[in-house]
Amino acid sequence: MGTLFDEAAAGGARTVVHLDRPFDIAPRAGTRWAVTELADLVRATAARLADAGVRPGDRVAIVKDNHWDYDLLACAAVRLGAVPALLSARLDTAHLVTLLERLRPAALITTAAVLARCRDTAAGAPARIVVTVDSAAPGAAHLAALDASRPCVPVRRHDDEPLVIHHTSGTTGVPKLVVHSTRTLVHKLARFEAVRYPGIGIRPDDVLANASAYGHGRTFCWTAVVMSLAPAGIVILTGDDPRTADPLLRAHPPTVVEALPASYIRLRPLTTRLDNPFRRVRLYISTYDAVHPPALRAYLTASRRARPLWMQGWGQTETGPLTFRFHTRRSALAPDAETTARRLGRPVPGRTRLRAVDPDTLSPVPRGRPGLLLVRTLALALGYVGEQERWDAKRVGDWWSTGDMGVHHRDGSVSILDRAADTLPGMSCLRTEDVLEQRLPQALECVILGAPDGDPLPVVVTADGRLDPDAWKQATHGLPALRDPAVLTWDEVPRTGTGKVRRAALARQLTGTAPAGTGRWT
Repeated sequence: MGTLFDEAAAGGARTVVHLDRPFDIAPRAGTRWAVTELADLVRATAARLADAGVRPGDRVAIVKDNHWDYDLLACAAVRLGAVPALLSARLDTAHLVTLLERLRPAALITTAAVLARCRDTAAGAPARIVVTVDSAAPGAAHLAALDASRPCVPVRRHDDEPLVIHHTSGTTGVPKLVVHSTRTLVHKLARFEAVRYPGIGIRPDDVLANASAYGHGRTFCWTAVVMSLAPAGIVILTGDDPRTADPLLRAHPPTVVEALPASYIRLRPLTTRLDNPFRRVRLYISTYDAVHPPALRAYLTASRRARPLWMQGWGQTETGPLTFRFHTRRSALAPDAETTARRLGRPVPGRTRLRAVDPDTLSPVPRGRPGLLLVRTLALALGYVGEQERWDAKRVGDWWSTGDMGVHHRDGSVSILDRAADTLPGMSCLRTEDVLEQRLPQALECVILGAPDGDPLPVVVTADGRLDPDAWKQATHGLPALRDPAVLTWDEVPRTGTGKVRRAALARQLTGTAPAGTGRWT
């Protein structure tokens, strides 16, 4: 990964990257980048980090505003033989400080605002070396002021040594720090994806749009894939405001779109425009979480292609993708689309095995019955930083506990019911949320929270924080008993860096108590 952009440039890649705003590490260099320019930027950034004192084997924490240059900084650190640890700036300050204490990084690459947050909360210095990317700060070097001219010979580490550290979403509490190696992330994950599969592989004439959380693990793998396949263009969205995204997407209409589920929700109004920017899309990709059927239908209908596809992947930071499912216009419009929305496909043939077990006894349960989902994959990460006991506790012999409750069906496919920490007796929160979103067109998102006593609390997210009582009454017909809903706007809901709802934090915000469920397998 340290020479990824050099190799792409040497191979003649003519990909042009368009940004919705300049890189934080190159604020005056504009929003249009060729591969050769990206290679120069990574080399210069590596030289600057070396000038700051970063050495082979050092852990380098990276915490900054959301942008693809998270991965450029990571590649620069890898080039020096260091191990980048990418942390979202959207983490609660207390959680961020906890992760930095577990990491004990030699260097922290951050912004002046994040540095101030850490210094106000942490007991000691966050790292021996501190570099700010946006502006000068007391006790820190400014990235732009460091020497970029000294060449740095790439340092190659063994394939089984740590390559990069990412954190999990953190929906149930403090995220885990996941360590991947070159073998697990590049050889087992990126190399499998970097194949021009018929229908879903990246083509030389494709324009890829990505609206992601670039500090999380998916985009580091994605970066390796797209640079090796060299599409015609890449469009990078750092936010999900439709007014900002629309002109860039219309100027460079994508043929392949990958976005966070939360970003798909926020950008959905663009699908209804006559000249919508998704008219050329042949493939949509979603990871992190399932996308609800109304959004699937909106995007598939927005494409003017004859047979656009939606590829939905289920996986985790620790494992990478585990299953895939494809949606078409026909399947998204099927009468059972809401009840099968959490059916996330079959394990990747020859690469992943799945089984469902009783969460208490760990004995296998028959196909078609709910259980705790275990997986086997050669792409399993190396461990958790600072939490080896937690890592060991999730190992069940040769199997790995996903922490998800689900059903392994007789045809081999998998349905997700809930996280083990969120599960409630007699109902699936996720399936109930799918039904509510289908019945409430004005809802941006619905969340079901378990309560220590009484019926679950539903939370309905709308654009204006309002919900018609009659519409709610009709939407809940035939569903399990629920309390009266809490109605919030999008920004009132605590979220992870990937836009997922932090259910435990939301429950405490609304009720003062943690949700029902167990955190044993999280």
